[in-house]
Amino acid sequence: MCSLRLSDESVQAVFRAEIRKENVIFSFFIFHFLCIFVRNLSKSVPEASSYSINAGGSLLSLDTPVVMGILNATPDSFYRHDEGAEAVRLRIRQMLDEGAAILDIGACSTRPGSVPVDEQEEMRRLREALVIVREEAPDAVLSVDTFRAAVARMTVEEFGVQIVNDISGGEMDESMFRTVAELGVPYVLTSGKTFDETEDAPYMARFLRDLGSRVEALHELGVCDVILDPGFGFGKTLEQNYIIMRNLEVLHELELPLLIGISHKSMIHRLLDTTPDEALNGTSVLNTIALQKGAHILRVHEVKEARECIKICNILNSKS
Repeated sequence: MCSLRLSDESVQAVFRAEIRKENVIFSFFIFHFLCIFVRNLSKSVPEASSYSINAGGSLLSLDTPVVMGILNATPDSFYRHDEGAEAVRLRIRQMLDEGAAILDIGACSTRPGSVPVDEQEEMRRLREALVIVREEAPDAVLSVDTFRAAVARMTVEEFGVQIVNDISGGEMDESMFRTVAELGVPYVLTSGKTFDETEDAPYMARFLRDLGSRVEALHELGVCDVILDPGFGFGKTLEQNYIIMRNLEVLHELELPLLIGISHKSMIHRLLDTTPDEALNGTSVLNTIALQKGAHILRVHEVKEARECIKICNILNSKS
């Protein structure tokens, strides 16, 4: 009878082989678990609904998310009256070259703590800026950022602005809904109401009911194209902003396109204890999360970075 003797080297080799075998089996189970996890995660991402809006007689498809670039015609932004024209031209070219589908123009600051200018001053600033915009980009899709119905009417009738973006959701000018209906333009309905709820379910229930009632009022007046903006930073605590972001997919119950405007807002720099200028990274993170939850329009200062978020999310959500 033969006896088998193994050297130390042989024992170690066998041991290493067994470890490799166990690692392969373990890796297989990990891979299998990850596949299941990814499949379940993909099921939780809302299917992008097919939407388009009538922008001045042409349909703007939102089947693939688009970027709305911010153009501020206010003295406390890049815009200065001594060098305003050239600054506006450079900003327009930059945003369009980087892929903005919409330019959103505002002339009345709504930052926390700011005092709104009067209606005539807002109109004067907008006229100066819109003359330049229409010279530089006559066919661009434009949105006016205003809570005043008279200002909205002026920009649509004099400059062919195609979208009205009202940060007050009709709360600061009772004639806004009727004016938008008469103008026949898409309307960005922003939620700025304050609610006391601090838990996800009750807060989102009130939030959704309030938006739903105003959507119904707009439809009854004949406004066909309504775009929802959750109104991050308006009438909300830091925690409430993140309740909405966490439950953003709930807003798809209203079956309307969803606009997200979180660019450099306090919900980012307050949480991270930084400054607004340092909030680009946080902006991109939240934009990416919003896209994964079905956002259709990203309203941003930095168009290039937002387009990159969209491109990455598109390939992640594509089906081979």
